[in-house]
Amino acid sequence: MLNRIIIYGRLTRDPELRYTQQNVPVASFTIAVDRDFSTNGEKKTDFIDCVAWRSGGEFVSKYFTKGSLIVVEGRLESRKWQDRDGNNRTSWEINVDHSYFGGSKRDGEAAPAQSAATSPAPPPQQQGFSEIPDDEDDGELPF
Repeated sequence: MLNRIIIYGRLTRDPELRYTQQNVPVASFTIAVDRDFSTNGEKKTDFIDCVAWRSGGEFVSKYFTKGSLIVVEGRLESRKWQDRDGNNRTSWEINVDHSYFGGSKRDGEAAPAQSAATSPAPPPQQQGFSEIPDDEDDGELPF
């Protein structure tokens, strides 16, 4: 059986770093992921809960904040629990194995304007095609 999931999106809030009773770090965060299609002209977004353990959790909490682009890879897991009224509930979350930067360091910043003194690089020269001279007088193919 195979259970792998990779998603790419933006953090909806700053990651929350906590520690278990055994002092194991765990970070919880939610990623907003746009769907590839729209319904009636409206884009849909899914909000996916994630949990990263140990050094992975510390990494996410140190380098990512609300709005950061992130790529996570892990396993999709379900968790059963009871709410305050005693109703059985199921939550789905990604147990993160690896997380990656989804954007550049300057993501979200406007690109610097090009000054008037700087001219754009000339386009590369296009090589034209030339006809290869036919050594055969009869114009027949050699095979």
